[in-house]
Amino acid sequence: MKRLLVLSGKGGTGKTTVSSSFIEFSQARAIADCDVDAPNLHLVTKMETEPEVSDFMGAEKAVIDPEKCIGCGQCVEYCRFGAVKSCGEVYQIQDYACEGCGICEYVCPQSAVTMKDDVAGRQELYKGEKVFSTAALKMGRGNSGKLVTAVKLAMLKAAPETELAVVDGSPGIGCPVIASMSGMDLVLIVAEPSVSGKNDLERLIKTAESFQMKMGVCVNKWNTSPEKTEEIEKWCNAQGIPFMGKIPYDKEVSRAVNAGKSAAEVDCPARTALLQIYQNVRNELKI
Repeated sequence: MKRLLVLSGKGGTGKTTVSSSFIEFSQARAIADCDVDAPNLHLVTKMETEPEVSDFMGAEKAVIDPEKCIGCGQCVEYCRFGAVKSCGEVYQIQDYACEGCGICEYVCPQSAVTMKDDVAGRQELYKGEKVFSTAALKMGRGNSGKLVTAVKLAMLKAAPETELAVVDGSPGIGCPVIASMSGMDLVLIVAEPSVSGKNDLERLIKTAESFQMKMGVCVNKWNTSPEKTEEIEKWCNAQGIPFMGKIPYDKEVSRAVNAGKSAAEVDCPARTALLQIYQNVRNELKI
């Protein structure tokens, strides 16, 4: 099984549009959405079964027992994050402000504060003829890289024998992106034809190169700036990075997505371009 990861230097570039189209073209039976901070592949990926749901446990957070709390204020004084708030004569921990440092537990003279495991997110695994692994991290929680790894492992463990696994990654170059790269056979980077888009592309390629990843690049909405698209293509050629193709801006894609479909399900110029890029990716993967 070959593993394809689709990334972009920033959100909104068209990464999920490309991923969902490749899933449709290949009829992939192993799928994962590793953009755990803002997962959206499920909006255009049809699954007929109910998912297996499990909690993702993150870092510990403080909890104050109101029966033991005497309102001495030691926890308020020492908390650097302003996470402890007055609630009448006792105190409570503000969930989103607590960083789990444990100082409140250490200084509490009544042992009213304890550190407890925090449910930081929710994992979903759809099983059937195809496997779809996804997850959503709660707002303000850390450990996104750890959750990305869990999403990938769940897909690989449950996936049937299949030619191609498609993983929709996170935007940027942070921890979840790095976690998504491990074990991939090819990283396809979706770029946009702009000054910032080229800078984002260069940063992401530098990150991928540090992990010795095999890469390819395509440009989405290329006709919004043909000059910048040509510049990106020439730069990729100079760097020895395969340029897989370019996708035109196409209103039919927006209509398809709004209807819960992938671009591969409508007859339009963007679909034609995506199919050619998909064939180029298959050639690069030698499948």
